[in-house]
Amino acid sequence: MVYFLSDMDRKVLLNKLLPLAREVGVSTELRGWSWAQEPLKPLYDAQLPMYLVCSKYCPTGRDIFLKLVKKVSPKPNYALGQGKLIHGAISDSILAFVNGQGTQFDAWWSRVRAPEIPMLDDQMRQFASAIWDYTVNSCKVQHDGLAMQQPFASPRDVMATSVPFLVEHKVSGELLGLSGILSPDCYDYLRKIVFDVKVMEPCEAPQWMRLYATGYAIVLESIHEVPVDIGCTVFISRNGPTPQIKRDLFFINEDMRRWWVEERDAKQECVAQKKDPGMPDSCPESCIYWEHCH
Repeated sequence: MVYFLSDMDRKVLLNKLLPLAREVGVSTELRGWSWAQEPLKPLYDAQLPMYLVCSKYCPTGRDIFLKLVKKVSPKPNYALGQGKLIHGAISDSILAFVNGQGTQFDAWWSRVRAPEIPMLDDQMRQFASAIWDYTVNSCKVQHDGLAMQQPFASPRDVMATSVPFLVEHKVSGELLGLSGILSPDCYDYLRKIVFDVKVMEPCEAPQWMRLYATGYAIVLESIHEVPVDIGCTVFISRNGPTPQIKRDLFFINEDMRRWWVEERDAKQECVAQKKDPGMPDSCPESCIYWEHCH
């Protein structure tokens, strides 16, 4: 499943990342529970959505100025619609399995509303269906395997330990100057791993993609006051009938945390002072704010 680690991922986690996190550690001032002190203390009252803090699709960050200062609406495109669809297929299939509400893809697909996810087509349906089936089957394997190993465990215990994921879990980022309604893609509460899904080829991914899991880890630390040291960006791409999944597991070190704080501070300043950062030297035509800059 998307959030179940492969054998190789587990080797990296157990033999590299966790020992590194224990040896190197993270300064208390960069833990989320230190939100009331610098550098985590917000400089402005502006409350930002996580995706705009972490996004660097626009080199100058003008997208956040257009969205939150000028109040313009972005123009959805195929990539945005596909990403929203796959996120929904993953989260809804897991929740349906965990809640015992049935796991039929066709019923879910019939409820997908085209205005919210533009440009639905057969390729999108096949992609979402493959992800749905893969997710449900993976959950079932993990669940049934644990049930057979622990015959005296209650159904709730089996479910909670075989599928240990808070999916699209609503949390507040207000202590850190963020929105009061944030939704991390997934939090593995047994292994303390924050997952963030990107529907794209992993070879195209810039390093700043790690900012999303980093930011959510800091938010979770601010709420629960327990360390969250591991992030994972899950890249899902469509390559023929079988989707490809690759995970980028990483230690959420001090450098990543400082980078995230810098991005938050710069974008809070942009919104609070209504400061237009200006046009970048070049813009991809796929930008959802293209028509507002050209």
